[in-house]
Amino acid sequence: MTKKRVLSLFSGCGGMDIGFEGDFECLKRSINTEIHPDWIKEDNGEWVKVVETGFETVFANDIRPGAKAAWVSYFGKRYENANEIYHIESIVDLVKRAKAGENVFPSNIDIVTGGFPCQDFSVAGKRKGFNSDKSHNGGKLEIDEPTVESRGQLYMWMKEVVSIVQPSVFIAENVKGLTTLDDVKEVIEHDFATAADGGYLVIPARVLHAANYGVPQSRERVIFYGFKRNALNADALDALTNIKDHSEYDPYPVPTHRFNVDGNNLLPYVTCQEILNGLKEPDETDDPAQTKYSKAAYLSKGQGNIEIKMDSISPTIRSEHHGNIEFRRLSAENGGTHVEELKEGLKQRRLTIRECARIQTFPNDYQFILKKTDENVAVSASEAYKIIGNAVPCVLGYNIAMKIAQNWSKYFD
Repeated sequence: MTKKRVLSLFSGCGGMDIGFEGDFECLKRSINTEIHPDWIKEDNGEWVKVVETGFETVFANDIRPGAKAAWVSYFGKRYENANEIYHIESIVDLVKRAKAGENVFPSNIDIVTGGFPCQDFSVAGKRKGFNSDKSHNGGKLEIDEPTVESRGQLYMWMKEVVSIVQPSVFIAENVKGLTTLDDVKEVIEHDFATAADGGYLVIPARVLHAANYGVPQSRERVIFYGFKRNALNADALDALTNIKDHSEYDPYPVPTHRFNVDGNNLLPYVTCQEILNGLKEPDETDDPAQTKYSKAAYLSKGQGNIEIKMDSISPTIRSEHHGNIEFRRLSAENGGTHVEELKEGLKQRRLTIRECARIQTFPNDYQFILKKTDENVAVSASEAYKIIGNAVPCVLGYNIAMKIAQNWSKYFD
């Protein structure tokens, strides 16, 4: 069967892309086989490989060279031309080139995905929203007035890509904080609906909590869906226009785990203990991602100065500098609660790169600490923390992709 072609924007190190393709390793407990009995391709005990989704990434893009290096390192095992698939360039410049007549984007795109920059909408930031003072290429704007080329309005350029390639579906993602900032959610829904001269039906955006989908993390994201009107069949167009009355056409994935939702056949949420089980301490392993961790000192207050609870979910893995990475364990003097570990002589330390990646449900064969190659830059621990924290959890992306794959023929055939 011919795979559906995905154009990925703001791709980062590929959390959504991994989820959208499937065929990756994850914790078995993250998959609810009562609800999805056909999702496991290979059972290896505590870890499984999930089935392919039927989607393939044909274009990826970001402005961070480190994100590309990590993406190419992983996807290079799937695609010989991985380095050519991924484009280091601002979406603004890509769109301008395309509008000038260059053949920038691949043809016959079925889906566009993109987690447009969230810093300007996050409750952890300054919340400048549409009035961001950051430019599309990561620098500071040289003008005082808000501009459509600011970081806070890059979703408009995602809309432009949709207008150019005209996929059957587009899926956009951002932080939950966007929904509490004035009428930003409604403005973005309205703006997305103007893509291709009003050719897209945008259904009301919803917030998904990652822990309800087998991700051991407190991570909430708002998801926007847009469907190409003239690609939908008549029944689907009617159903999606009146989505509250037609749950069988709902593109949002059903929860699989019980964190802050109830339902039939839901599994208990996945804990930090489960996802981190089996990892050796940094001085006992040869996995580069497990040997690297922030040495930033403990402070009595401030972001990141708590230890994770092993019997619960992790705090949000943020795209932060070393000093804001949570502790795997604190010393007894600093209020550490992992008594048995401390008795064993295990030291106070922050989460490693691998531990953050596991909490984000990246597969174990994804390597983040990389040396410079002829084509790509080196990836340091500092850069690895940032790109992991920016990512969509792979398992959440997989739930989103599999629901679209399941409903595809219902929408378009």
